[in-house]
Order: sequence, then structure tokens, then C-alpha cells
Amino acid sequence: MIVNPAIRFPAEWEPQSAVMMTWAHPQTDWKAMLDEVIPCFTAIAKAILQHEKLIIVCPSIQDVKRDLGEVDTSKIIFCELPSNDTWARDHAPLTVLVQNNPVLLDFTFNGWGLKFPANLDNQITRRLYDSGVFAPQVVYKNMQFMVLEGGSIESDGQGTLMTTAECLLSPNRNACKTRDEITESLKFIFAAKQVLWLNHGYLAGDDTDSHIDTLARFCSPDTIVYVRCDDETDEHFAALQAMEAELKTFKTLSGQPYRLLPLPMAAPVYFAGERLPATYANFLIINGAVLMPTYDSPHDVIAQAVLQSAFPNRQIVPIPCLPLLRQHGSLHCLTMQMVAGAV
Repeated sequence: MIVNPAIRFPAEWEPQSAVMMTWAHPQTDWKAMLDEVIPCFTAIAKAILQHEKLIIVCPSIQDVKRDLGEVDTSKIIFCELPSNDTWARDHAPLTVLVQNNPVLLDFTFNGWGLKFPANLDNQITRRLYDSGVFAPQVVYKNMQFMVLEGGSIESDGQGTLMTTAECLLSPNRNACKTRDEITESLKFIFAAKQVLWLNHGYLAGDDTDSHIDTLARFCSPDTIVYVRCDDETDEHFAALQAMEAELKTFKTLSGQPYRLLPLPMAAPVYFAGERLPATYANFLIINGAVLMPTYDSPHDVIAQAVLQSAFPNRQIVPIPCLPLLRQHGSLHCLTMQMVAGAV
């Protein structure tokens, strides 16, 4: 396949114009624990506003302003829209650059393989575009022929994508396509030169079928951080050891092995007898900083040190995210960055 040189899928560490969040409200699964989870949303929002603009999708601007308290809202773009849930990473647009102009790709979001209602979430990108949130030069492209969530793919900005077989090959997403066909689709859509597939690795309690952003992340074109399990008694040990072995076989486009930095396995978190998918890989890269989820654990400090070595020129900002695990997600899942020039 000939790669279109005019198309590029930016890496998360590239300059951004804003980050999008879809706010928690009583019509979401958060309704029974809004008092616990709103402080997480607020802490993430305030940290983003230290560095760039913030788009907030919500059913009530007044309610969000109350939640935020004393905050300068001049860098917040509010958009009143209904939503089923709050995981913006998976229902927000994926942005590519076409001749350096931002293009919003609006893929189908079907509730992680028809597990949960997503009829409202699947309309958010189009409604945002129609509301005038984005800059005049931004182009919208309907990609609803394919199910694809933002948390399921990683880009190094130079033509390499990384994903997991468990997610992209799950039967309720794109069942009619083989791995080779999905690889070719990704290469065509994103002008990718290679797609790195992880066949191993999972987190107990994860609803996403092993999104890549829970397991392994690009930090630069030649660096990957990943979750490593050293406890042989942990249920994840074999799968994450196999994932680590796979990562060691991956090569950059120049044929070099990646610099691999292991993140600690988060200490087990349980609720109602269920293990929750706590992971330090679910961090968000923004302009000048990295927002890192913490889980009230001694492992938090170790993870912060690893991320600081991966991002020596960025501030690592720890944000308590323990309540988010109750709905099986974390910090990166709640957010979606918008490339410079998009907003």
C-alpha cells in the first residue's frame, strides 16, 4: 500500500489547542457516587487549564460551573449536549493532519462492542462540530463505517500505530474484517507505515477488551512505557510477561528496538469483590506536562519516577483517580486532546 504523505496522525505529545472532557452527571452511571467522582473531574480540569484550553461537554453549564467552584472559565469552551457516559477518549474525534490542516475523524462508538448504550455518545463529535466549537479551517469527516475508539490505538506521530488484538478483533466491533483487513484500513486512514499488534496483556475488570492505553504507551518515537507484573502469584503475571516479550520484538521504522520503560503494576484495588483495572499507563500528555493517575498506593511514587524519566522536560502532575476505577476507567479515558489549530 502506498502511504499518503499528506496525512499524518499526530502523537499525543505534540502541541495541543485543547483537551475535551464529557462531564459526569446524574443520567450517567456515576449518579450514585457523584460526590466522590466530581472532585476527580475537577482536579483533571484544573490541571489542564494550567496549560491549555478545555472543552467541556455537559447537559448543564450551570451545574459544571458549580462543580468547578472558583475557576477562571475564560479558557473553557462549554457545549451543552446529552451523553450516555463520560469516556471522551472513546467518543471524541480522532484528529489527523491533512497537509497540516486538522481533520476530525468521527468513527462509530458502540459502547465497547455493544456492552453499554452509546446512542448519545456516538453523536457528540458531529454535534460539537455543528456547534462551531472548532476553528473555521477544521474539516469533519464521517467515518461511521468503522468502529474505533481513541483508547484502542497509539500513534508515534511518524507513521507507527500500536494496538491490541483483543480489542480491534473483538466480534462486536468490526466482525466482518480480518486482522490483515483492519491493518490495511488503519494504514489507509492514518497513512500508517506499520501497525504493531499486541496479542497478550489484559487487566481484570476492564470493559474495553484491553485498550492499548491501559497497557502500553508511546512516550517518544523510540520509547514505550508499559505495565509490568513481577508478582508470580498475580493473575496478570503470565499475560503481562508475554506482553513484555512481544514489546521486545517491536522495532521502530528505522529497524531499532524500542527503549522500554516498565511501569509498576498498580496495587490491587477491589470493589464489591471485583478487582478494578488500576493502571499507571492511563496518563494524559498535555502541553508541558503529563497528568498521571494515582491510586493512594506506594506504587504511585515509583510510577511517577518512571514517567519523569520518560518525559524529562515535562512536569509530572499526580491526580488522585481512585474513584474513577469504580466505572472501570481512569484519567486518559476521560479526556481527548485536540491538536494545535483545531480549536
